[in-house]
Amino acid sequence: MAANGHNLAFYRWPATPLSGDSGRMRDELHSGSTGDAMLRDAMLQDGMLRDAMLRDAMSTTMRAAVCVRPGGPEVLEIRELPVPAVREGWSLVRVKGAGLNRSELRTRQGHAPNVTFPRVLGIECVGIVAASTDPRLPDGTTVAAVMGEMGREFDGGYAEYALLPNSLLAPVTTTLPWDVLAALPETYLTAQGSLDALGVVPGGQGRLLIRGGTSSVGMAAASIASGYGVTTAATTRRPGKIDALTAAGVDYALVDDGGSLAASVHAIWPGGPDYVLDLVGTSSAVDSLHLVRRGGTVCMAGTLSGWVIPDFEPIAMISSGTRLTAFHSDNLKGSAGASVLQRVIREVEAGVYRPNVDRIFGLDDIVAAHRYMENNQATGKLVMMP
Repeated sequence: MAANGHNLAFYRWPATPLSGDSGRMRDELHSGSTGDAMLRDAMLQDGMLRDAMLRDAMSTTMRAAVCVRPGGPEVLEIRELPVPAVREGWSLVRVKGAGLNRSELRTRQGHAPNVTFPRVLGIECVGIVAASTDPRLPDGTTVAAVMGEMGREFDGGYAEYALLPNSLLAPVTTTLPWDVLAALPETYLTAQGSLDALGVVPGGQGRLLIRGGTSSVGMAAASIASGYGVTTAATTRRPGKIDALTAAGVDYALVDDGGSLAASVHAIWPGGPDYVLDLVGTSSAVDSLHLVRRGGTVCMAGTLSGWVIPDFEPIAMISSGTRLTAFHSDNLKGSAGASVLQRVIREVEAGVYRPNVDRIFGLDDIVAAHRYMENNQATGKLVMMP
C-alpha cells in the first residue's frame, strides 16, 4: 500500500510490445507473483497468449454510453457500437478508465457549442493502445488522453474503445492501478497548470486560497500545494466536507455560504492571500479579485458556476497591480502534457500527492454517475471503469 492509502498494482510490461489488446487476460497478467510470470512465459512459449489476444482482437463491437440528445442524465444510453476502424493519424485505444468531468455534464445538457448528437462523451481516458498507426506508440503502450475536442467533435472515453488522434496520446509508465491513473490526467494537469500560472512553486513563500476546494481539481491543487509546502486555505459549501480538505493537506478549511469570503479569509490572513485559484468561476470571480492582496494573482480555472461574468468592468474591479489570469487544460494535451503527467504519476506513486477518488462507477452506471455529479455529492474525482 502506498503512503497515499491506495493499493498499488505492480505491472510487468512485456519487453516486446504486444499486438492488439488482451482484455481481461492481459490485466490478469499485468500484475501478480512470480508464479504469474512463469505462467505467462509458458503461455507465450505455447502460443496460447497470442491466440487469446487474437480472439479478443477479432471483436467487432463494443459497449459505449451514448448521449442521444441534450437533456438530463437519462439521455445517456448504453449501446452496442462497431469498434472504430483505425485511420491515418488516429489509433485505437482500449479504454481502462475515464475520469468524469463537469464539462461533460454541460455538454450533455446542450450547453457546449458545435456538439452534434448522438455523441459518446468523455474528455479524457487512460488505457492501452490496441491498434496503432504511430511507430512511437506501439500496440500495448499505456497511454493517457485528454481534451483536444474528445467527446465533443469526436467520440470520447465513455466506451470500451476510443479512436483518438495520435497527437492526443501521451505514453506513460506507472505502477498505479487503473482507477487511480484514470483520476489523474484532466484533474492534475489542470491543477498543476493553474498553480504554474499563479507562480506557486515548490518551497516558495506565499498564501494560497482555493475556491471550490472539494472539487476534483481543488483537491488535486491542495495535494500539490501541500507537497510544495505552501500554506493553503480552501473552501467548501458543505461543512461535512471539511475533514476531506484537511486530509488533502489544507491548512485552513473555510465554509463558503455563497457570499463574500472577506471576513473568514481576513481572520486568518489580514492582508489577504497572495494567490487565489478560483474553480467556482463566474459567480465568485469579482469577490476573488477583491480578496487577493494588491499585487497578488487570481487564476480562473473552473466553471462550476458558469462561463460568463456578467457586467464585468476590469478597471473598476481589478486593483492596480493585481493580476488576473486563467488556465485551460487544452494547453497540456498530448505531448505537451506528457512530461507533466509523468511527473505527477511519480509523485502519486511516491505518496507525495494524494489523489482523492470519491467513487468508481461502471459503464452501466453512467446515468447514476451523472446524477451524483450533478447533485454535487462528490468530494474529489469520479471515475468510470468500462
